[in-house]
Amino acid sequence: MRRVIAALLTVCGLAGSAHGVAAADPDQPIPPVSEDARAAGLVDVRTVVPDAVIDLRYATPDNFVGQQLYPADARCLVDKAMAAGLATAADSLRSDGDALVFWDCYRPHDVQIRMYDAVSEPGWVSKPGPYAHSHEAGLSVDVTLSHGGKLVDMGTGFDEFTPRANAYATDGVSAAAQANRARLRDAMAAGGFTVYKGEWWHFDAPGAYSDNPILDVAVN
Repeated sequence: MRRVIAALLTVCGLAGSAHGVAAADPDQPIPPVSEDARAAGLVDVRTVVPDAVIDLRYATPDNFVGQQLYPADARCLVDKAMAAGLATAADSLRSDGDALVFWDCYRPHDVQIRMYDAVSEPGWVSKPGPYAHSHEAGLSVDVTLSHGGKLVDMGTGFDEFTPRANAYATDGVSAAAQANRARLRDAMAAGGFTVYKGEWWHFDAPGAYSDNPILDVAVN
């Protein structure tokens, strides 16, 4: 199964994509989040990381499912408990000219179900259950780095389900990509986040795997 997924990602151009990305306009006001999102304690990440690059892959067909799972106007929403830590991580990267690129943030439960139906391997896609964990709780993010408007080489693209995607992988991952991953990990660790060892792009806030109530909140 993993070999099949990796081959599909390569054919679709997802394994190692290096397209340009653009940061949000810091002078553009950020609309308030919905009442449901506010009640659930979710905030728009752009309110705490003004130079964040929002590239939500599940709002496009450019993902491992091959289908658009979020509306085109989806927002990067995170639990407010992540706000200060993300600001710290972004600050530590900014001095070197790097910016955080957000590939995924809060993820609705029904989307998690669709993802698991597509790839039923818990090591890659968490099995949905009666409680919200990780992305479903708004307590995890999938991120990478941008420098000069281009994605930094991390050795794989997003959601490349191969051993090379492991956070500390060395086989098939260049020394430069390993160093870039370490730079991202260090910045996120400064903000209090822990990398998921199976995916170099996935970072969890404290309490991400506690049993949280499932949120019924739209991403836009």
